[in-house]
Amino acid sequence: MPLKQIVPGFYELRVGIANVFLLESPDGLVLFDTGVPGSQDAILQAIQTLGKTPQDLKHIVLTHAHPDHIGSLAALQRLTPARTYIHPVDAGVAQRGGDFDPQHDTRPFNPAPGLLVGMLFRMFLRPYRGLEPARIDVELRGGERLPFADDIEVIFAPGHSMGELAFLWKQHGGVLIAGDTCANLPVLDWSLGYENLEVGKRSLKELCHYHFETVVFGHGGAITRGASDRWRKRWGTLPG
Repeated sequence: MPLKQIVPGFYELRVGIANVFLLESPDGLVLFDTGVPGSQDAILQAIQTLGKTPQDLKHIVLTHAHPDHIGSLAALQRLTPARTYIHPVDAGVAQRGGDFDPQHDTRPFNPAPGLLVGMLFRMFLRPYRGLEPARIDVELRGGERLPFADDIEVIFAPGHSMGELAFLWKQHGGVLIAGDTCANLPVLDWSLGYENLEVGKRSLKELCHYHFETVVFGHGGAITRGASDRWRKRWGTLPG
């Protein structure tokens, strides 16, 4: 899939089953998530389409450490000077690498509500074997701003992963990088699975307090108009 501009300076790239995002910042290019293993060539080609080189990628920011989001991290670290950022709960997963089995992992991962979601969960979620260990440079806990971008707020939003982070860029009416807190496939709904669904529900409801015109997801298309109103309509009535 070609690189797609979401708002000026911010781009979406689909790599396999997941989306990654490139931001042109004053401190160089920023990549949010790295896709499945083997996505590095597509990401570097996208960087070239922006008239940049691998040396211009200065930061890799991870929403969480599931394999479809950190799969190409180690490869990109070898090819670029980028520093890597993640929540401490998920830092060890990225550093350790190895196998990820959603059915038998030490952090249980279970399907979201709904018969169809359960069927898709069993159909598409397969073990990842031999993920390459990667380096983590900076741990983000939520509540702070990215150290190289004061207009990007870090939001701790656990549930899908207990180390899940979302990011709110305070430009263009607000752009929320929602990771896998939920999905938009083809409508705004649950992600396929959650490490802790009840915690995930609280995170989705907490994000209702923010304003953003645009929201992008790890899976599914962006919402580019009135996104926080749609978010509140879908998740604001959750109990708790």
